[in-house]
Amino acid sequence: MKRVVVTGAAGFIGSHFTKHLLQSHSDVNIICIDSLTYAGNFDNLKGEIKDPRLIFYKADILNKREIFEIFSRENPDTVINFAAESHVDRSIKDPEIFMNTNVMGVQNLLEACRECPVERFHQISTDEVYGDLTLDSHGKLFSENSILAPSGVYSASKASADLLALSYCKTYGIPVTVSRGANTYGPNQYPEKLIPLMIYRAMKNKSLPLYGKGINVRDWISVKDHCRGIVAVAERGRSGEIYNIGCGCEIDNITLVKRILDILGKPYSLIEFVEDRKGHDLRYAMDSTKAQKEIGWKALDDFDETFEKTVKWYAENKNWSEKIFSGEYLKLYKTDYSEYVLSV
Repeated sequence: MKRVVVTGAAGFIGSHFTKHLLQSHSDVNIICIDSLTYAGNFDNLKGEIKDPRLIFYKADILNKREIFEIFSRENPDTVINFAAESHVDRSIKDPEIFMNTNVMGVQNLLEACRECPVERFHQISTDEVYGDLTLDSHGKLFSENSILAPSGVYSASKASADLLALSYCKTYGIPVTVSRGANTYGPNQYPEKLIPLMIYRAMKNKSLPLYGKGINVRDWISVKDHCRGIVAVAERGRSGEIYNIGCGCEIDNITLVKRILDILGKPYSLIEFVEDRKGHDLRYAMDSTKAQKEIGWKALDDFDETFEKTVKWYAENKNWSEKIFSGEYLKLYKTDYSEYVLSV
């Protein structure tokens, strides 16, 4: 990878990936694209934005003209697409924006790759496209050949994007890979997601709203391991193939939240069970054997150690979360970083 477009670069995983790529590839040049909606935060890249190997465009993947102009101007050899609406609760309230961004936005990127041929288009997907498993299905895992059975609009839009990207591979010969990642945790995650939200509320001694009985199980992977997996797939994965990126660390939500409270020294009495979410999947679990055998990737981080570091990061960086809840972060690209934002 020499000239890499990273869409959604100011988001949680996208920003960590950008940092990882700059650190691990000395000769890389990164073209960041982000529309800087509510989930895009320039603070996530404040340490990298001055790097001469990085340039940043404020652009929406739904704007075909802008995307074509950037591709024509920058001539990338690799595209890594993180750009997506991703919060399930928001998809229940406003499904249209999810279908637009997560499907039509991906089509615009693929069309740009037809116009300006690339060596690899990599689509970031999710384990949620497989639907869910029962809680008593011990040992049963989703493989890349499992039937797609998304339960909600978000996961359906991501499954649609996967199929669309793979169809462009077969029809137009665009070299496409897809990675389906497990639930990801780490610093800089927008605090509407379970882990940062619970940490923030616990620090404020506020109630921790937990859906249903907190029995839903997720496979958790550190953002560093996830980024390493994406690089491995983009560089060594076979075109037209899907790779699961999980670590087999299954934990139910109630246990996860109690761990947060234990690390912060807060009482379990802060937990408040609320009405369950519509279509709430019970269990996610993936088999990542294919990634291990074909591209030599496996998760390296110890969950207990990395999770504790994550909780402490939020506790030690309260100002990062405060900027989000105050809305101050939305102005940063105009006030603090305007000289680094390119127009199309």
